[in-house]
Amino acid sequence: MAPEGDSRMFAGLRDKLKGTNLYDAKIGAIHFKNKIGKFGNLINSNHRHDEEHEQATDEKRNRIAESHRFNSFAPERDGNKIKWYVDGQDYFYAVSVALENAKETIYIEDWWLSPELFLRRPPFFNQEYRLDQILKRRAEAGVKIYIIVYKEVAAAVSCNSAHTKHALNALCPEGTPGYGNIVVLRHPDHNVFENAGDMTFYWAHHEKFIVIDYEIAFIGGLDLCFGRWDSRQHPCADVHPAGVQNEMFPGQDFNNNRIMDFHTVEDWKSNELSKADFGRMPWHDVAMCLIGDCVYDIAEHFVLRWNFVKRDKYKRSDKVEWLTMTGREGENEDLIAVQRPKHPVGGYTNHPLSPLENRSWAKGQQGTVHAQVVRSSADWSSGILTEHSIQNAYIEVIENAQHFVYIENQFFITATGENQAPIHNTIGRAIVNACVKASKESRKFRVIIVIPAVPGFAGDLRDDAAQGTRAIMDYQYKSIHRGEHSIFEQIKAQGVDPEQYIFIFNLRSYDRLNKTSAMEQQEEKSGVKYQDVQRAEAEEIMAEGVHSTTDQQPTLGDDTGVKEKERLIEAKRKFEAQRSEVGLDKEVTSTDSIAATAMLNGGKVSEQRWDGDLEKEKENFVQEELYIHGKLLIVDDRIVICGSSNINDRSQLGVHDSELSIVMEDYNTIDSTMDGQPFKAGHHAATLRRLLWREHLGLLPAQQLDASKDPNAQPVDVCPNDIMEGPEYEFVADPMSDQVWDMWTGNADTNTQIFRHLFRADPDNNIKTFDDYDAFLPRHNKFKQGHLHDPFMPAEEVRQKLDQIKGHLVWMPLDYLCDAPMAEKGLQVNAYTESIYT
Repeated sequence: MAPEGDSRMFAGLRDKLKGTNLYDAKIGAIHFKNKIGKFGNLINSNHRHDEEHEQATDEKRNRIAESHRFNSFAPERDGNKIKWYVDGQDYFYAVSVALENAKETIYIEDWWLSPELFLRRPPFFNQEYRLDQILKRRAEAGVKIYIIVYKEVAAAVSCNSAHTKHALNALCPEGTPGYGNIVVLRHPDHNVFENAGDMTFYWAHHEKFIVIDYEIAFIGGLDLCFGRWDSRQHPCADVHPAGVQNEMFPGQDFNNNRIMDFHTVEDWKSNELSKADFGRMPWHDVAMCLIGDCVYDIAEHFVLRWNFVKRDKYKRSDKVEWLTMTGREGENEDLIAVQRPKHPVGGYTNHPLSPLENRSWAKGQQGTVHAQVVRSSADWSSGILTEHSIQNAYIEVIENAQHFVYIENQFFITATGENQAPIHNTIGRAIVNACVKASKESRKFRVIIVIPAVPGFAGDLRDDAAQGTRAIMDYQYKSIHRGEHSIFEQIKAQGVDPEQYIFIFNLRSYDRLNKTSAMEQQEEKSGVKYQDVQRAEAEEIMAEGVHSTTDQQPTLGDDTGVKEKERLIEAKRKFEAQRSEVGLDKEVTSTDSIAATAMLNGGKVSEQRWDGDLEKEKENFVQEELYIHGKLLIVDDRIVICGSSNINDRSQLGVHDSELSIVMEDYNTIDSTMDGQPFKAGHHAATLRRLLWREHLGLLPAQQLDASKDPNAQPVDVCPNDIMEGPEYEFVADPMSDQVWDMWTGNADTNTQIFRHLFRADPDNNIKTFDDYDAFLPRHNKFKQGHLHDPFMPAEEVRQKLDQIKGHLVWMPLDYLCDAPMAEKGLQVNAYTESIYT
């Protein structure tokens, strides 16, 4: 028989065998062979880029990036409509509105996602707006929901992505509406038998973005997780004598990492931190919502990531489909990592589900913002050659600054050249160049940096357990001003005084726990502590059975859990039964938070009513650093960069954490001034900067809880930002104004002194050695963390001192531990672990 006859015969035999057990066994053997073959990756780290078709794809991607500014995968796009959000209250409310309006698809990518997060507050009165409940409703309505979360190394991070996956998968069990419409992928894998050489333990997926129906997108610094919701007055207190149903931060959403880190987050209702004894750590963040061509680029990044994770981890899972994309079909589907294996498992679905041209932004320009999506991404995170277009953007935008550079970031670790190993990103060199150039040209110029006082989470910074946090702080100080290669010293080397150009600040907040004498009597008479009442409240507003640990039909849990729930509910009943006995059935005269007193028209602390003895009130004043988590750059009131990227090697190099950000310049200009001279400012950048500065200076009123009528808490397709015009808006209009700068530095001076005097807030410039630490803040159990340092100070004096605090600005203590080894080399900090902290 001729060879072609043999071929036809075997082809016919293959067709007959399809669908039989023998054929299935063959395919299974092929998949098992490929699975075992992954061990070969241990000795071939280039295995995704060594075949001819892979190299062709790499070359195609390179050509595209080289044709774009910043060497980004995405082009510059005109006509975007972009809205900013400052702090979690506005952002999460807008996200809740947009998610409820989803019709086809929802993409979510997060470092951490808490299914039990309430997007509207107070939680008791907004139970239907818990994230998992919103996603459940949309899935039941037929919306396809795709979620990628970072799969953490459990020994290092406590976000428990397994709980995220199982809780969300359990929302729509088999046989119910919405089944199969929520798919959650976790990456990277840590299973040596599955992924062998493709594992990574050090780096994280750090992006935070949402794409809905290919119509609208959110991007910025806010994960959909515990601890992020906050208002602009940044309260620390959450004690409510009038009723625990008024709580703002249920369960582990009430958190203070300086005292106790998140733990067992799968049991979200539990919290060992008593609200009656401690304040929370407030949270400051910034994010964007957009409609326009950039939505497509954000979606493309998600689809690339999805397909890469499918290939890397779920290639043999029929529950995970490949995503194809309009505009990336045929010969260009390799750009989004679509593969067509000979024996595919899982189908192929093209997005968007309805024609792309039906999107509003596809029909014409929606706004005036010129924007470009940039990223940090590489082989381990996306299966591509390294891209660090975020770093490229930061460097170019900073070096071209003419008037000011304003930075808010969670970290500040950067180099000025090649001599600061293990630090390699060179944003620091861009700052040096911008300052020296301004000096040579005799230009008034400022770099204003706002970062957390303590950038990592730790208890007492003197403890051995805080070595990792001290290492991060050490690298930050070496980036800023310690050592000949620091930014300050490199500027000095060129005959310029860096202290005339660079200014660094932290944020700090105070409050009063409303633990009144009547509430203490209620505890005593009922025999129930408020902490048990707060736990019972969390139990009450928890939908039954969300916390199963498998993807099966959720259950109420074991008998132990049921009995504990019954105990807590009975404790709450006993506590509430004593309400009238102690007079709490009447109006409570003291407010649940006095954080508004640091804001515009918020009154004075000395005028606040207190239900009880003022000497007793002193025990309830608390302070904490206001944790800055945003990743924001504003230059010259014209250009904004916002996203998930910190200023450190982890975020900027591309080969470490994966990140996504957006560069924005509004072509709609407004008449403004710059150092007293007429200036055309970009509407988007200038209005965002003005709102941020008013918040930090205490020139904005406190926010109300009901955000339904707040334009700044709506998605961009509903209404634009309310820029809150008025005298304060005009006052901060000129970022180089001497009057504004005097208030900025004056507030920082006063606030720093008051927090030092009343609370001995650390870090502080008076702590230069560890002996200084013990003198400044002695170790003992007499006073609780964050409370007043001197219990004998007269109550009225405490109140009058707090009256002087305006806004949240404090100076960063640049002399902190300057005469001590901050991060001794050892098991935590050594040549192998240094890059983790940078």
